[in-house]
Amino acid sequence: MNKLTAKQEDFAQQIVKGSTQADAYRTAYSAQDMLDKTIWVKASELMANGKVTGRIEELRLPVIKEAQLTLKSHLDNLLEIREHAVEDRNWSAAVSAETARGKAAGLHTGKAIMSIETASPKVTVIELVAGIKD
Repeated sequence: MNKLTAKQEDFAQQIVKGSTQADAYRTAYSAQDMLDKTIWVKASELMANGKVTGRIEELRLPVIKEAQLTLKSHLDNLLEIREHAVEDRNWSAAVSAETARGKAAGLHTGKAIMSIETASPKVTVIELVAGIKD
């Protein structure tokens, strides 16, 4: 891989730490006298640089792997809890553990989606609420 300049490396490090592109640019470069618009353009140009984005991906890889391992061990622990609850015939605990596994995996978001179909496109709010209560 081609080497980055010290400033490009600093920019990449700041991005991986969670800075916005503009803030990363401000930190890595002498940008105190630059207009925000100029900073945004320069930061965008850096993010279009394949060497810089490649380095960002390289820096993120261990963080992503660690997060995946952490989630996997969390899901495995919840699975073990569920299995013990099933063995003990503690159905409530088993369901709770399985629900927690689903939430951790992103399967349960806690959002409900409601779809209402009417024969008439001109339904009042009062009619709509009355229909929901039925």
